[in-house]
Amino acid sequence: MIEKTFEKELTEIRHYLHQHPELSEQEVETTKFLLEKLKSWGVEILDSNLKTGIVAKIGQGKPVIALRADIDALPVKEETGLDFASKNIGVMHACGHDLHMTSLLGAAKILKERENELRGTIKLIFQPSEEHGTGAKMVLESGTVDDVQAFLGYHNIPTLGTSVIGLREKGVMAAVEQFYVRITGVGSHAAYPHEGIDSILALSGIVQNLQSIVSRNVPPLEAAVVSVTHIEAGNTWNVLPNSAIFEGTIRTFDDEVRKMTKERFIEIVEASAKVYGVKIEIEWIMGSDLTYNDPELTEVLSAMVQKNFDKVTLPEPSSAGEDFASYRKQAPSVFAFIGSNDAGTAGLHAPDMIIQDEALPVAIDYYVKSSFEMLKYLSEK
Repeated sequence: MIEKTFEKELTEIRHYLHQHPELSEQEVETTKFLLEKLKSWGVEILDSNLKTGIVAKIGQGKPVIALRADIDALPVKEETGLDFASKNIGVMHACGHDLHMTSLLGAAKILKERENELRGTIKLIFQPSEEHGTGAKMVLESGTVDDVQAFLGYHNIPTLGTSVIGLREKGVMAAVEQFYVRITGVGSHAAYPHEGIDSILALSGIVQNLQSIVSRNVPPLEAAVVSVTHIEAGNTWNVLPNSAIFEGTIRTFDDEVRKMTKERFIEIVEASAKVYGVKIEIEWIMGSDLTYNDPELTEVLSAMVQKNFDKVTLPEPSSAGEDFASYRKQAPSVFAFIGSNDAGTAGLHAPDMIIQDEALPVAIDYYVKSSFEMLKYLSEK
């Protein structure tokens, strides 16, 4: 358990960080604040050449594991009414990254104080730019985690109670694709559609045809989402426009389903374009990998959670994406869910989302106990 005086100090730190959120790749003051705390506790800071964010180290020798927390905020205007609400109008820790980094900060101090008990090395990743989906790749490219054998992380869930820790093996958060499709036809007067090639008709047909991917191509026991979320075409009532666009997202929970879904998307768009006689351009704007929990390591931590925490739940996979997924290219990973409020409250990215202070000691304890358990398991393997 966390000593009460230290818990109070960390609660004040989280409130401060919540008041001073910074967007992705702009977390300059956040990084300075975290560095000052870590250095004051004697934690070794690694030379990462990251513009924002920190990679630090506690312990020595093998095995080597990493704990990760994200530090960026969202372009959301806060509507919580909290006395420690954001002072940076239009920017908010609406995803709870203030909780994530504060819990890792607290774990860092505890682990440093118990450094002589560690059976290996723990690297602490205070990661920038999770919301842009680029931060994990920056950390991997920095070379500071090349020797890591297991990555551990978590995300808070405000609709779960603060005593709840959820773990499940395999897919836990979706692989994400963001698509943008431009359709080019031939404009004409609306009264003479035969003189043009109708881009709006083509758009309508393509969007409808895409719905067959989930209903007819994805196996019934697998999960996938294909959502068209934005369409634009034309600017007046009596002219058929030259072009139209639509964009949206694909979410999947299995690598093979992800590959097939993307291939079918391209096939359907291209084939439909031929039917309607239009030209198409497909742009893949952003993608993130499936957040996948290694079954072997998840079993180890599930046993630890069952033994040490009040409650364990196994929630369904989340359709949201997480760039923590990138770390499994380097080594196996485990990503948990930790409750941060209660059922019926506002969810992630909402302007009125509130995290309860009671979630902080649970998250810290999870980091600390997971570290000892994982180092023990890997050192005896």
